[in-house]
Amino acid sequence: MLIKICGMRRHEDIAYVNEHRPDYAGFILSAGFKRTVTHELFRELVSELDKSIKAVGVFVDEDIENIRALSDRLDVIQLHGNETADYIAKLRKSFSGEIWKAVRASSPDVIERADKLGADKLLIDSFVNGQVGGTGKTADTEIIKKAVFDTPFFLAGGVSAGNVRALCEGISPSGVDASSSAETDGFKDNEKIKALVKAVRDMK
Repeated sequence: MLIKICGMRRHEDIAYVNEHRPDYAGFILSAGFKRTVTHELFRELVSELDKSIKAVGVFVDEDIENIRALSDRLDVIQLHGNETADYIAKLRKSFSGEIWKAVRASSPDVIERADKLGADKLLIDSFVNGQVGGTGKTADTEIIKKAVFDTPFFLAGGVSAGNVRALCEGISPSGVDASSSAETDGFKDNEKIKALVKAVRDMK
């Protein structure tokens, strides 16, 4: 199972993931969020990222030209807003990496609609009214079980070393995504990242 640690914003965060080697490291590149990094800082941080770890840029209803300005340093573009199938198709014209679409699991229908947008993967997150992610609340896996969809997906929302096995049971995600659950006092925690990576790698 694949592992993504999201919300990189310090040089220490990069050192932590370089040490423990998740498959992906995520950077919030749209303005206005707690873990947003400037484009200048992103370029610094991603230059320090181990080449074996793929860089994911997270965007929320961003102008496509703004994404294109950063896409040369990204392996994956993750869309967390109200992006449409047409938006994803336009983005593909200038980006050869994977495009992921995040969806908040408020109902099976929401997941099924996201399945039809043409993304390479879905990222199914918990639903918290008024928030687009990073809440630490676990997703309702019963909703995921009821949804009928074909796109491979990552499970997000409160995923930690202590609950990852139970959360994944019966839904078979391609990977898991952790942000706030890999933090202490609002900052990435080396030991929590280490424990999550180990817990996932130990799953059979």
